[in-house]
Amino acid sequence: MSGRKRAAPGAQKAGKRIRVGSVVRVKAEADNPVPTPSSSRNVSKASVRERFIALLSEPQYKAGAPNKVIQEKFSQKDEQKYLVDAINELSRESRLHMSKSGADNQLFYTLVADEVAQKYHGLDVSDRLVLQVIEKAGTKGIWTKEIRIQTNIHPQPLNKIFKHLEQRRLIKPVKSVTAKAKKLYMLYELSPSKEITGGVWYSGLEFDHEFISELRTFVIQCVKKLNEGKGVTLAEIKGKMKQVEVSKVELSLEEIQQLVQTLVYDHLIEEGSVTANGEVRYVAARRISTMCEFKWWDALSPDFHFRAIRFEDGVTLGPHELHHHTA
Repeated sequence: MSGRKRAAPGAQKAGKRIRVGSVVRVKAEADNPVPTPSSSRNVSKASVRERFIALLSEPQYKAGAPNKVIQEKFSQKDEQKYLVDAINELSRESRLHMSKSGADNQLFYTLVADEVAQKYHGLDVSDRLVLQVIEKAGTKGIWTKEIRIQTNIHPQPLNKIFKHLEQRRLIKPVKSVTAKAKKLYMLYELSPSKEITGGVWYSGLEFDHEFISELRTFVIQCVKKLNEGKGVTLAEIKGKMKQVEVSKVELSLEEIQQLVQTLVYDHLIEEGSVTANGEVRYVAARRISTMCEFKWWDALSPDFHFRAIRFEDGVTLGPHELHHHTA
C-alpha cells in the first residue's frame, strides 16, 4: 500500500482546499466599506469650482482670500487637482484677480464681478499687467516712464498696449499742471485728483488769475458789508457765494480758507474775534502805522536818515531805528 494518508472523512466538505503558501484576499463587507479621504464629500471639478467661488464671495474675503485659507479649505489631493483647474478657468474668464501683499508677500485671490470681467475679457498677460499698475495709481495717475519701469515692457510694445486699452475705454491719458509736457495714465472711470488738475484755481492747465481776482474782491466786500463790518466767518462767506452764485463751481471751506489767506498775507483783511463755535471772524485790516508829521518830499532831503520821526500817537522813531510800530 502507498504511504499516503487519506484525508479524514468530511474534511473536503468543511471548506475549500487551501494551497500552502498562497495569499488569501479578504473582501470587505458591502455594509462596511473601507473609508477613503474623499468619501465624506462628493468631489468633482464642478463642485470644487462652485465652492471656490462661494468662498471668495464671503464678506470677509471680498478684498481677497489668502492662499493659506484656500489650501486649508481644499486640503485633499483630488480637491487640489480640481482647484488648479478652477483657478485657471476663472483667470481665463477674467473673473479672478491674483496679487501679493504683506510682509511675507503672500498670494491673495480676489473674485472679480461679472460686469468687470466682461471689460477685461480678451486681454493678454501684458495688457493685464499694465492695467494693474495703472489701477494701483488711483486718481493720482502714473507717468508712462514709471509704468515702463514697473512692467519692464519696452516703449514700442507698451505704446501699442496703451492704444489698445484706450480703445477699450479701460484707461485714459491725463496731463498734470505740474508737468504739462508729460503724460499720466489712470483708469477711464476715475476723475483726476486736485494735485493733477490744480483744483478750482486752474482752467484747463492754466492758472485762472481773473477768476481768483473776482473772488478776492467778493470776499473783501463780504468782510466790509456783512454783519456791519464786525467780522464774517468762512461759513458765512461760503453761504453768500452760493446765494449770489459768484462761482459756477461750489467752493469748499478749505478752498475759501486758501482764498482768504491770500488776502491776509496781502494785509487786506485780518483775523478778528472768535465765535462760540471756535470759528474765526475776519475783519478789514487796520493801517500798518499811524500818520507821521513829515511830508513825502522830506524823504528826498540828504539828511533825512539822520532825522527823528514823530507819529500822531506819540511814538518817536530815532535816526536809523528799525520801524516795527503798528497801530
